[in-house]
Amino acid sequence: MSDSSKILQAYAFCQKMAREHYENFPVASRLLPKTLRQPVSVIYAYARTADDFADEGDAIAETRLSQLDDYEKFLLNAAKGHPNQDPIFIALADVIKNDPRLLQPLRNLLIAFRSDVTTKQYETFHQLLKYCSNSANPVGRLILLLSNHATEQNVAYSDSICSALQLINFLQDIDIDYQEKKRLYIPLEDMAEFSVNTSQIAERQNSPQLTALVNQQIDKAHHMLLEGKPLGRNLPGRLGLEIRLTIHGGLQVINALRKRGDVFMQPKLQLSDWLAIASRAIFT
Repeated sequence: MSDSSKILQAYAFCQKMAREHYENFPVASRLLPKTLRQPVSVIYAYARTADDFADEGDAIAETRLSQLDDYEKFLLNAAKGHPNQDPIFIALADVIKNDPRLLQPLRNLLIAFRSDVTTKQYETFHQLLKYCSNSANPVGRLILLLSNHATEQNVAYSDSICSALQLINFLQDIDIDYQEKKRLYIPLEDMAEFSVNTSQIAERQNSPQLTALVNQQIDKAHHMLLEGKPLGRNLPGRLGLEIRLTIHGGLQVINALRKRGDVFMQPKLQLSDWLAIASRAIFT
């Protein structure tokens, strides 16, 4: 089989994986420009697989970290033009060949996945944002690089949006994260400020103090999302619309989080919410 045929098959593998495992960021969305759909699918396949090393199955921490170290070696080899036979890395080698700047955000994602293995709580909000800078911000940066819109200002807006969306996701999944993975993404210093302890989370004990604490975290995410909002108008065409939909989707989830009476409940957006998101993205 020729090298070009291998690359085409590798891209097809990644696109199929993206379609089958669609999650919360724009994976090969039809709104994305056609030129972005293929490389974004490759990045998704890479991140999804590495994330599984950190989260899935019952492997011990040492095994998970070893798998992630091997994955980074495969990435570095692909960046040098020497991928292994895994279709993800065959496709990644082709993507990175066109822009070597993509390598660092891809490596940053691995830093976040290692943190998922080793760190269950964060002492300060600054530490939590540092985690977000590796777990979420690289996605936005990669899309800006691929679309040739990675100006300093656009990157700053994107970082605010991506970190905010990560925080919003944490606030949706407080109960799931703790009960299933013993992870808590509310800074310990903020918990102490409101006299909330981990046992209240473990035992699903709602209280005025816990509600006030979660509302504080919502306010932080809301502020960051609004800081990044200009990006939706800085980017042209379909890409700008995709970003505006993402921003207004995040704002709608924030509204739902504020309205829920139980901080352990995961809010679900209704059809009316999606219509409002689409309208705001198009007309505002």
